[in-house]
Amino acid sequence: MAARSHTSKRGRPLTPALTVDAFFLSRGELLLVRRRYPPFLGRWALPGGFVELGESCESAVLRELQEETGSHGRIVRLLGVYSDPRRDPRGPSASVVYQVTGRRTVARGGDDASEARWWPFDRLPTLAFDHEKIVADARTTLRRRRTPRS
Repeated sequence: MAARSHTSKRGRPLTPALTVDAFFLSRGELLLVRRRYPPFLGRWALPGGFVELGESCESAVLRELQEETGSHGRIVRLLGVYSDPRRDPRGPSASVVYQVTGRRTVARGGDDASEARWWPFDRLPTLAFDHEKIVADARTTLRRRRTPRS
């Protein structure tokens, strides 16, 4: 069944909001932020947020990483695009998720994050949105990259 097309009064398509998330793994720990605002107030999540007008996804993920954690990074690779219309209770969104790396610093919460910290990758808290699926997919991707192909 094809999705219904919706347009605004100006005839522009109504589309999902575009977001980005950063997957920053260092020394066996994943950088997470505690959400300052609803939805999922107080829950942990990957650093990320909305792409601003005139901004690329690549610039947005590095900006969000810096604003929410104080960390600077560089993109390693695209991990995936997550677009389940139910992933965000505020409405449909599509998130572009990047693996990032950089100098590991003391994490500090800022902007939309009340707190930021490094969590052991094998003992993560319950995550907001669909971030548990993103982390599970990233684990699989990282495992495949380490396993030699025969």
